[in-house]
Amino acid sequence: MRVFVIAGEPSGDRLGQAVMTGLRALCPGVTFDGIGGPLMTREGLVSRFPMDELSVMGLAEILPKYRALKRRIAETAEAVIATAPDILLTIDSPDFCLRVARRVKAARPIRCVHYVAPTVWAWRPGRAAKMARHIDHVLALFPFEPPYMQAAGMDCDFVGHPVVADPQASPAEAQAFRAAHGMGDAPLILALPGSRQGEVTRLASRFGAALAQVAQHHPDARVVLPMAAPVARLVRRLTADWPVMPLLLDPAAPDAATTKRAAFRAADVALAASGTVSLELAAAGTPMVIAYDMGWISRQIISRMLLVDTVTLVNLVSDTRVVPEFIGARCRPGPIADAICATLAAPQAQSAALALTMQRLGQGDAPPGLRAARAILARLPASLC
Repeated sequence: MRVFVIAGEPSGDRLGQAVMTGLRALCPGVTFDGIGGPLMTREGLVSRFPMDELSVMGLAEILPKYRALKRRIAETAEAVIATAPDILLTIDSPDFCLRVARRVKAARPIRCVHYVAPTVWAWRPGRAAKMARHIDHVLALFPFEPPYMQAAGMDCDFVGHPVVADPQASPAEAQAFRAAHGMGDAPLILALPGSRQGEVTRLASRFGAALAQVAQHHPDARVVLPMAAPVARLVRRLTADWPVMPLLLDPAAPDAATTKRAAFRAADVALAASGTVSLELAAAGTPMVIAYDMGWISRQIISRMLLVDTVTLVNLVSDTRVVPEFIGARCRPGPIADAICATLAAPQAQSAALALTMQRLGQGDAPPGLRAARAILARLPASLC
């Protein structure tokens, strides 16, 4: 079996590696072609061009590279059409991947599988119908997504979220982290203001002000901030005048990954930007408060288009609303600080929802990459393997 696979971002590279591993385990003769990053390269992919060329976000970043991206879309589609693989597997990055799939479908009846369903349950539901014109099969990360894709006319399988396969720190490692930094039993707050420049710039001062108010009630509280590599320098600058000085975890340190896991497990509560990080916290069993804001124009547009009453993934997956969230105009230091203090006082209020979230995302089942591979193969002729 021949698979042409495309990933455009580090998260997609991770998903790609896992599904490639799964496909090779189930179909040893499989071969891969396409575009991917270092993780997919380890599985034997020779990327046709560097994946980094596709890792652009936001209008300001895309516009200068628009012509180059259009060329890469055409070039990639032509390669798929010319090689006629059994499967075109596109992973996330819909602005690039779905344009390639559209061109391919217009030229050849190649089966197209897209990994990661669009968030039509949250906003812009019309995306599913547009996608169904050139996508045959969707692999979903969340258990509530298949009905949306199936209603639009596509096959869809829930294959589990990659967070369930992430390694977690042990209680002993969490205690060692506290001991190494002289924290003892002091309240430990994890600050996670995001991994993109815009969100860190908007949130850092509000996070700092909220933590200052928390410190008035918990003067012995300690704050730990694991920095994301793309914004490490910015985080250092924007937290330099925080009233409560955080312990900044360097993403370039040799033991950065294990230290971050230990910090997640050791924390009593986290103050985090909205996003997948809420699932990472759920996996670590760490209760949280979510806060997020965006530019004024984006806030006005998205607030009118949003179809759900919460954006926190833990709340959505567990079908509860136990995680406090402060989004848009509600993202203010005072209410955020009150929620942190309330969570410190009663962390067990979130425990059941965190555990249920992980169960519903596939914890204890086969690894998501293997489940994805099984789902792909189940809809293909057995003769291909």
